[in-house]
Amino acid sequence: MSYIVTVQEAVTAFAGWLEPTNAELDAIDSEMPVILADVDLIDAQIITLDRSPSELDRQRIRRARRRLLAARRELANQGAEGTSGGVA
Repeated sequence: MSYIVTVQEAVTAFAGWLEPTNAELDAIDSEMPVILADVDLIDAQIITLDRSPSELDRQRIRRARRRLLAARRELANQGAEGTSGGVA
């Protein structure tokens, strides 16, 4: 009879490596407005999958798309603030 050996010790030995670092959590936090705006756009698009979109649906998609673009612009501008465009 062969026994199944648990590998809990081997798995939990690397558990510290599996957690996100503070820098990764900060990056996720700064990208959260873009993520949420993207989810709103996907939700608006999913609603129209099984039917032809009404004018209200089209407005919701346009509004969600504008929010996503604005969130992406803000994130890009935050990244650009830390870099210099010219030669020092």
